[in-house]
Amino acid sequence: MLRVSCAFVPETAMRRREFISFIGSVAATWPLAARAQKQPARIGFLGSGAADTSAIFVEALKLGLDENGLQEGRDYVFDLGWADGNYDRFPALAEKMVQNNATVILATTISAVRSAQRASNTIPIVMTSINDPVGAGLIKSLSRPGGNTTGLANLAEDVSEKMLELTLATLPNATKIAALLNPANPANPVFFAKIVKLAGVGIGVYSVETRSSEQLDSAFAALGRDRPDALLVLPDSTLIDAREKIAALALRYRIPTITNAPEYTDAGALISYGVSRLARYRRCAYYVKRILDGANPADLPVEQPTKIELSINLKTAKKLAIPIPDTLVARADRLIE
Repeated sequence: MLRVSCAFVPETAMRRREFISFIGSVAATWPLAARAQKQPARIGFLGSGAADTSAIFVEALKLGLDENGLQEGRDYVFDLGWADGNYDRFPALAEKMVQNNATVILATTISAVRSAQRASNTIPIVMTSINDPVGAGLIKSLSRPGGNTTGLANLAEDVSEKMLELTLATLPNATKIAALLNPANPANPVFFAKIVKLAGVGIGVYSVETRSSEQLDSAFAALGRDRPDALLVLPDSTLIDAREKIAALALRYRIPTITNAPEYTDAGALISYGVSRLARYRRCAYYVKRILDGANPADLPVEQPTKIELSINLKTAKKLAIPIPDTLVARADRLIE
């Protein structure tokens, strides 16, 4: 009799082999899929100053990103580009970020925003704190900016006029006032013209121009010879990046300095009236998070500041032998003693 031997494989064993084979194939493909899902967004940053002077603002941005659940390295990487006060560098920096496949670009000045817009009309652009972006032609409106640009506006124009008021309240006998401005910033000449008009008869206001931190030494040497009663520092990203040098030179030449952001008084300036730049950079992270989650920048309303801070450095006032009126001290949001 012919016997046929037949190996019998239980159904459970066959299922086990199929399951092991399936797990093996998943294990082989999962790392690739995970890497694709976890590839961090590339955040371009068009900075007007230098890496060292702008470090506190980048850290504020990182803090905001962390508060929005985004971790550096895991969720995003930076592509930092520094103009070092030379706004002519922005076009090349923006083009490079586009070539590097930026996911979103943060722009710190009007010139930076324009350069980013010319480099790409599809990559989302977030303004860090821009004066009158509608008037500058960067967006259509604050409520519906349109295009690929949104972010934060500021009230620098109103602040500039308020700086003159604070100067005269602190130094009522002032008749000669200098204004430090950056001619590369299209808003600065406008601010200056309004201050001159507001000063009226009896108060001479003249401009001192600087395009970079390196030009400040010669600018303040000229101020030292002219001996103005006060110095107004007009709103500009390059100037705020040089805040420590400006404050130090103003003390050296004993020139009372009124500025537009509390970061100046932290560095040693006499009085500041304006919006915290640190707070604005921190808030930018909200826009980055919304965009990374799929929001269209054209539909994200541009925010204006809700808090303008008056800060007074009483240590500087003492060094310059300037009595600060009690009314200003009472109004101050922050006193540096």
